[in-house]
Amino acid sequence: MQQIIKDMKQPFYVLYEDNHIIIVNKAAGVLVQGDATGDKTLSDYVKEYIKKKYDKPGDVFLGTIHRLDRPVSGLVVFARTSKALERMNELFRKRDIQKTYWAVVGKRPEKKSGKLTHWLVKNEEKNTVKAFDTEVPGSQKAELNYRYLGEINHYHLLEVNPITGRPHQIRVQLASMGCPIRGDVKYGYPRANPEGNINLHARRLYFVHPVKKEPILCKAPLPENPFWEEFLELEPEEIKTENLDFLY
Repeated sequence: MQQIIKDMKQPFYVLYEDNHIIIVNKAAGVLVQGDATGDKTLSDYVKEYIKKKYDKPGDVFLGTIHRLDRPVSGLVVFARTSKALERMNELFRKRDIQKTYWAVVGKRPEKKSGKLTHWLVKNEEKNTVKAFDTEVPGSQKAELNYRYLGEINHYHLLEVNPITGRPHQIRVQLASMGCPIRGDVKYGYPRANPEGNINLHARRLYFVHPVKKEPILCKAPLPENPFWEEFLELEPEEIKTENLDFLY
């Protein structure tokens, strides 16, 4: 896991910050919140950054709004005040936030774009999720939209917009349509990536700031490695804010 952090030079980069929220680009391999491993978390790193930058005595408040899986890179938003945490949680709950991911898969999907709907059941012991085509007891509905961006060296780039925010949702839903993410052996990709990451990156976020009421559009640079960087040539023309007015 240390190799992944080293590849990015550091565990995170700050992309946006004000008195209310901070948005960072997380390296693959870094935990967002603590687990049984006891490894240092993104939350710990960001608290240290705030404490040092603003010379804050005592504990630093940092509210976790959402998470990324450990092997996933990209955008994570934290709240710097309890008021901002409450309002950002409400944005996520109402789905008044647009999240865009890039996923590299080994197989081209049958359709160039589409909507996937599944019902997910999590196995807490194994930390895996199973997708069903119809509702089953204890399941949660999961929906996402995807579109095909192109091919580089026999790998395929998908742009994914999750509508819901379920654990492992993108990973298991893409695998369920026969397109597991590169390196994601947990969900059916045949081999792991050398660095232990998977090629899923939280690329873009768009929402209206819950306190300032200004539109926030944040894009996370891709991980600093040659494999990812090749896919930049497939990026669509720059998204204009007026095209982001649709929120779920």
